[in-house]
Amino acid sequence: MQRDVVITGLGPITALGVGIDATWSALLAGRSAIAPIAAFDPAGFTSRIGAEVRDLKVSSYVPKSYRKAVKVMARDIEIAVAAADQAARDAGLVTKGTAAEGSTVATSYPPARVGAHIGAGLIAAELDELTFALASSRAESGAEATGGLDMHKWGSEGITQLTPLWLLKYLPNMLACHVTIIHDAQGPSNTITCGEASSGLSIGESFRVIQRGSADACFCGGAESKFNPMAFLRQIITGRLNTIANPPDGDPASAVRPFSRSAAGSVIGEGGGIVVLESLEGFKRRGGARAYARVLGFGASQTIHPESRSLRPDPAGRGIALAIKAALRDAKLTPDAIDLIIPIGAGFAENDAAEANAMRTVFGDALAKIPLVSTKPYLGSCGAGAGGIDTAVAAKALAEQTIPPVINCDDPLPGLNAATAPARQAALRHVLTFSTSIGGQNAAMVLGRA
Repeated sequence: MQRDVVITGLGPITALGVGIDATWSALLAGRSAIAPIAAFDPAGFTSRIGAEVRDLKVSSYVPKSYRKAVKVMARDIEIAVAAADQAARDAGLVTKGTAAEGSTVATSYPPARVGAHIGAGLIAAELDELTFALASSRAESGAEATGGLDMHKWGSEGITQLTPLWLLKYLPNMLACHVTIIHDAQGPSNTITCGEASSGLSIGESFRVIQRGSADACFCGGAESKFNPMAFLRQIITGRLNTIANPPDGDPASAVRPFSRSAAGSVIGEGGGIVVLESLEGFKRRGGARAYARVLGFGASQTIHPESRSLRPDPAGRGIALAIKAALRDAKLTPDAIDLIIPIGAGFAENDAAEANAMRTVFGDALAKIPLVSTKPYLGSCGAGAGGIDTAVAAKALAEQTIPPVINCDDPLPGLNAATAPARQAALRHVLTFSTSIGGQNAAMVLGRA
């Protein structure tokens, strides 16, 4: 038998604010957080705008006894830890991390019944930590003497300039590692690193774990920060970023225009979303105060595009369509049951077109009546954290029976209900959200009213 699963805690950490209340309020106001980059000097890059999380002090979200560990947290880890704290508190969960230190209050669940599945990206090392180590490893003779790296000197001298725990800041599994230690989650745990699909796939993993009875509650979602010169350069090289909205001539807030004929590229965001999933029976047994939504169906697939050796999106969106169909089938719903779609909508024309074709394949002419709301014009593309944020927004929309505003789309692609529109009340029964990665992995999820 498969158990019912509900979303009970939302913990988005975004450029709009910390926690669901701050993020939701800013969404309803239609306020974009995309602005000139402040984390580093972007003068040498063709794109110089992004959506950064401001004023996040991770020590505020960990117990005092654990604060020494903050020293070995990369930015991605900090975001995940803060997001998990927000999600747990929003759910009213008593864990080792949310209880007052020294408290004898029983936790909401035995530690062995709490799991964690958290998506992560490729964490880039901080340049100031590498600079001296690399500088001391330059070749002094031979073909590399003009500035090349001498691997022998790196092994004998350069690497010794790094602290012994240096690597622990940059391993992708450290997001889930710190979250599980802080909250004493001893149940099933995993890290998924599939680019922009990481969060969606991680939430799907938690959904299955709880369905089959291997855990009663899970932290799931993902987080990522690309506001590091090395990580940012990798995104520039993809050719997917908006390079015309840079100040003083361009307007960062209008840079991302999903499903618009005038789409000019994506923008890098920073952030993540952790949500708490619980079995419905466990939620009722602990006397939970509120569930935002039920998780009804999940689907995953792989996109292949032989013509480009899978370096480009499949124009027909066949892989995305397969994931959506699988999620609907898992939820035992037909396409006409969906009242709102929160798609990727990154504002890169080639990707948007593939998404649009995938949705047309599934929904046909009815797609023109289903509102599409992308979070990317507000938050940029948050990589491994995007799916967790979108799931939090989808669950909140169901709970509030409200469709957030659509911004930056005055000329939508044919047959799409994606034109600029204000927030509005609506009778929402089911919401679909999906994500896809540059590597081709796809994840789709159907949520219903709790």
